[in-house]
Amino acid sequence: MRSAFSAALTRLGRDNSDVLLITGDHGYALFDEFRKACPDQFINAGIAEQNMVGMAAGLARLGFRPFVYGLSAFVPIRVVEQIKMDIAHDDLPVVLLGDGAGFVYSHLGPSHQSAEDIACARSVPGLTVLSPGDRYEMTACMDLAYDLRGPVYMRMGKADRGDVHSEALPPLVVGEPIRIREGPTDAPALLATGAMLTTAMQLAEQHGQMAVWSVPTIKPLATEAIAAIARSSSAIIVMEEHSVHGGLGAAVTEIVSEVAPCRVLRVGIRDRFSSHCGSYDYLLREHGLDLASVKERVDAFTAAV
Repeated sequence: MRSAFSAALTRLGRDNSDVLLITGDHGYALFDEFRKACPDQFINAGIAEQNMVGMAAGLARLGFRPFVYGLSAFVPIRVVEQIKMDIAHDDLPVVLLGDGAGFVYSHLGPSHQSAEDIACARSVPGLTVLSPGDRYEMTACMDLAYDLRGPVYMRMGKADRGDVHSEALPPLVVGEPIRIREGPTDAPALLATGAMLTTAMQLAEQHGQMAVWSVPTIKPLATEAIAAIARSSSAIIVMEEHSVHGGLGAAVTEIVSEVAPCRVLRVGIRDRFSSHCGSYDYLLREHGLDLASVKERVDAFTAAV
């Protein structure tokens, strides 16, 4: 996914001289190709994220298309006020890129683990929220972010979880989930975003009869599309490497509670910080997001549906 992101950004920069990459002293090796191809379109703003977002807003007003890169624990978390007032309030075309979402920076502790970025971004008016699940979705999300010409936050999670799609995707439709796997109407449907998409596919293969939908656009989320999934399934299971408060599971629940009531299981990070530091896989186990733990929860849920 990170390679696909770098390649897409470099392509956009070559094709569009208004594209700028602004980074807060991160991602040097990741941007080697971009800096070589577009040396005059790269700005290192240093470890000053709030200033970096303000700078991006000013450049957007001058006609540039800034892509602002940082760790998701800092972009958007540290700069929510600047995103709200400098960018979103005036509908400026700035793409905010939050890398290392969820537990990617596991050993660095809660300061670098990001479980609340979607919730923060969803609450900012007019801010589109994207969350690609593999390299093909990453490329499609980058093109969508540029084409939208408005404020966008893109969440980038674990980069090496493997592909779910087998080929390049057609242009994404904002808010529309992507059906990955068919399933019967008398079984629950799995909705997953980001790094949990791979786990959702593994879970569906073990169960043998679950539809799987990828949700690369978290906000806006197409009401009728989610309602249609709810009406054609016995229940919905939402999987995300994010807090259960304010994330995709909350967004889906908000929709179905109003227009298509059904049972929803939200599989995500509970209302707590990590107890210990450790590897990425360890933290998934600690928070019950590894395949075995998720399967246990889903089995109990489906038995009661």
